[in-house]
Amino acid sequence: MSKLFRAMILLVLVAGCGSREFSAPREIDNACSIVRQHPDYLRAFRAAERNWGVPIPTLMAIIYQESKFIGNNRPPHQYALGIIPTGRQSSAYGFSQALDGTWEEYQDRHGGRRARRDDIGDATDFMGWYMEQTVTETGVALSDTRNQYLAYHEGRSGYNRGTYRSKAWLMRIAGEVADRAAMYDAQLSSCNRR
Repeated sequence: MSKLFRAMILLVLVAGCGSREFSAPREIDNACSIVRQHPDYLRAFRAAERNWGVPIPTLMAIIYQESKFIGNNRPPHQYALGIIPTGRQSSAYGFSQALDGTWEEYQDRHGGRRARRDDIGDATDFMGWYMEQTVTETGVALSDTRNQYLAYHEGRSGYNRGTYRSKAWLMRIAGEVADRAAMYDAQLSSCNRR
């Protein structure tokens, strides 16, 4: 074999090992389809539920709202004068849309430096960790999807100040997240995936 041919084969193998699939599941409105298509998601949801007590449907509904199950999701770029890129609206990234500072706090306190926001296991563990602290700091029960989402979106101190009360759009979305969690719960029960 020529050196060039061996180098090309090695390059293809290395490139194949480094690629990751970040696209959303085919039917994101169907919890049974999501976990059937991605059994690793169900393992991650169960681990977060076991470790932190966060119900699987709550995790799924918040991930749906935050990233639509797209592992490398980011907020869109913003533009000045419609053409000059000025950066992104926030540093949110991954399944959980965790901000840089909050993710670094999670890594320091619990997740470790190798934890990645685009890994479903790390992202759900982060969410469980964050929501467990929400219980401590706000008194919002883990099963209260609506208020857990509000605290997740606004931050715990923002939630305690009631910043969400002046945001009718956010209150509506929090209700939709709670409704989606109830829908996912019924679907998971029907396909025996709880």
